[in-house]
Amino acid sequence: MLVIDENAARAAIIEAGLREAGHQRVTCIHDLNGIAARIAAIDPDVIVIDIENPNRDMLESLFQLSRAVQRPVAMFVDRSDQPMMEAAIDAGVSAYVVNGLAQDRVKPILDMAVSRFNAFSRLQRELAEMRSELENRKVIEKAKGILMKSRGIDEPSAYRLLRTTAMNQNRTIAEIAHSLVVAAGLLEP
Repeated sequence: MLVIDENAARAAIIEAGLREAGHQRVTCIHDLNGIAARIAAIDPDVIVIDIENPNRDMLESLFQLSRAVQRPVAMFVDRSDQPMMEAAIDAGVSAYVVNGLAQDRVKPILDMAVSRFNAFSRLQRELAEMRSELENRKVIEKAKGILMKSRGIDEPSAYRLLRTTAMNQNRTIAEIAHSLVVAAGLLEP
């Protein structure tokens, strides 16, 4: 666990809440200079950011950091406005808590931040897989079209040819289709 807070007294509240929740490895950083390198060196599982009086520049640098680290981030702020909160969520902050810093609230907020981060990560993975699958289908359709035109065969025969070639070469149908589309592109005038 990493706590980022320029105010040592406020950081102590968060640290106490984390230790009470059973987290023994808690690191606190009070100076934001060189924060990215320090986070990389610590490699925390969860990051808790507490900002008493956030300004736009500080928040923007922390939001850039949150996008880069790919970890659950919980942020405590004393005051907020709608654009600031939206920017935090867009940056990947999993929990954005306004005026709610209390030792007994730290654990439930972190649990929620981790759950939300995991759910969002799962959705991102699924989206990437679906995009890849859609792209593979487009390439396979294009490869079938090339085979149908060049060999004078129907669609099921073109697919069987792709599948047989993939099995014989121990590759996926999408890999064979991609190779065929690239090769056909090279042969076009």
